[in-house]
Amino acid sequence: MNVQQFGLLCVYVLAGLVGLCVGSFLNVVIYRLPGGMSLSKPGSHCPKCGYALKWYDNIPVLSYLLLGGQCRSCKERISPRYMAVELTNALLWLLSVAMFWENSPVYMAFSMIVSSLLICVFFIDLEHMLIFDRFHILLGLCGIGAMVTDTFTKWSDHLIGAAVGGLVFAGLYFGALAVLKTEGLGLGDVKYAAAAGFFLGWQKLVPAILIGSVLGSVFMVVANRIRHAEKRTEYPFGPFLVVGTLVSMFFGNAIISWYLNLLFGPV
Repeated sequence: MNVQQFGLLCVYVLAGLVGLCVGSFLNVVIYRLPGGMSLSKPGSHCPKCGYALKWYDNIPVLSYLLLGGQCRSCKERISPRYMAVELTNALLWLLSVAMFWENSPVYMAFSMIVSSLLICVFFIDLEHMLIFDRFHILLGLCGIGAMVTDTFTKWSDHLIGAAVGGLVFAGLYFGALAVLKTEGLGLGDVKYAAAAGFFLGWQKLVPAILIGSVLGSVFMVVANRIRHAEKRTEYPFGPFLVVGTLVSMFFGNAIISWYLNLLFGPV
């Protein structure tokens, strides 16, 4: 193993470990933010018995496995979501290294931040059907960084992406209000589309929206059939947009190239 390979290995190890630790903090955000609670006080504790978690109860993934997914004190069941969030964040950070380290380590860092933000958006919107403006703002700030560091997309394409995402989803929002007299999607989705378009650029925004829309449509059809739900049953659209955004962030250029080659053949 040469020096360059050893350095890359260290980057992977660091990304995985820090990704797990950041994932542990994301669980705090996902649980406390919708309830208006402080993210720093009190310390981590069992919501049922109030047991204050020790440092060895807070080791990402490992503590959950050793405790058998239960509170050490009262044996209350701990949701597997906590471990899933930690693992997902670590895997997305590792994928960021694999995809972007060689071309742009700075853009890689932004992709890590965006991955963590979108995990919060996914789970909060899934449970509470809302997307906080602070996530839109942070995603927009990452868009500014992407304009400078994205080696595949021109800075103007990021601005066009913000405009396209915002206008298309605003059209859907106000169109549904005018025609159906109800909200087809939330204003949070409109803001999210603009912020995601700003970060991705308009080219990668297209597959992101398509992937999110297809996943959302399939889920709603299946869910309605299983639950025998009425047509007006509401489901959050944000989680599907998040999946589309993540897929497009990592693989958008490859998807676009594949599609163009499919249409026009190798260039």
